[in-house]
Amino acid sequence: MCTAIVSFDPSSPVPVLLVGVRDEFLARAWEPPGRHWPDRPGLVGGRDRRAGGTWLAVDPAAPRAATVLNGRGRDAPEAARSSRGELPLRTAADGRLDGLDPARFDPFHLVCAEPDAVRLWSWDGVELVERALGPGLHMVVNNGLEGRDRRGDGHADDGDRHMAARLAHFRPRLAAAPRPEPRDGTAAQAWGPWLELAEGAGLPRTDPRALLPLVELPGTGVWGTTSVSLVALRADGVRYDFSPAPGDPGAWTRVV
Repeated sequence: MCTAIVSFDPSSPVPVLLVGVRDEFLARAWEPPGRHWPDRPGLVGGRDRRAGGTWLAVDPAAPRAATVLNGRGRDAPEAARSSRGELPLRTAADGRLDGLDPARFDPFHLVCAEPDAVRLWSWDGVELVERALGPGLHMVVNNGLEGRDRRGDGHADDGDRHMAARLAHFRPRLAAAPRPEPRDGTAAQAWGPWLELAEGAGLPRTDPRALLPLVELPGTGVWGTTSVSLVALRADGVRYDFSPAPGDPGAWTRVV
C-alpha cells in the first residue's frame, strides 16, 4: 500500500512537493539513493537490488521527479513481464512515456512531476489513462487517485478499507498544515509540519490509518514502509530528503 502525496502550487517559489512512501516486504534488498544507473547518469534514486529499478527517481538538472505505485487490475503475462521499477527511470529521464508497451507491466500508477506540470498515468492491465494534476493537494494510493479505483464489484477488501482510512486521516491534516517551501537547513527546518506527517503523525504502524504501515503476513513475511522520500521542485533546482527508517526523526539525510 504505497502512497504518493503531491502538492502543486504554480504561484509558489517551490511549486511542487512530493512525498513518496514505499511499502514492500522488509526482506527485499535495496540500496539507498545514489546514481546507480550508468545508462542514465543524471538520475538519483534508491535501487531495488532484485530487479535493478527504483520506486522514485529524481533528475536534479531537469528538474524532474517520478514515482511508481502498484495498481489494481490484470497482471502482465509472466513470460513477457517487465519490472515496474523501470517506469520512474524512464519518466524522470525524459518526462514522457512515448512508445511504452503497457501490456509488459503489471498494473501501476506513475506520477511524473516538473515545476510547471504534474502528470499521473494509471494502467489497470486493459487501459492506460493519463491525467494532468492541477493546482492543489493530491493523494495517490494503490487503488488510484484519492482511492477512486476500488474493486469493481462494489465490495471493499481490507486494502480498500485501510487506504480509505489513511486518506480520511491524513488528507485534512496535510491540507491544514502550512505548506513548506523547502530550500536550506535540516529536514525539520525545510519541511516543517509536513515532516511530522511524513513520519506518521504518531500513529502506531499497525493502525489501519497508518501512513507507514507494518504488517506481518503469516507464511509470507513482514510487509511495511521501508523508506520515505521528500522532494521539492523549483524552477532552479531540487531538494531531496530521504529516510531509510520510517518514523525516526533522526534518520533523515539530504540527498540533493
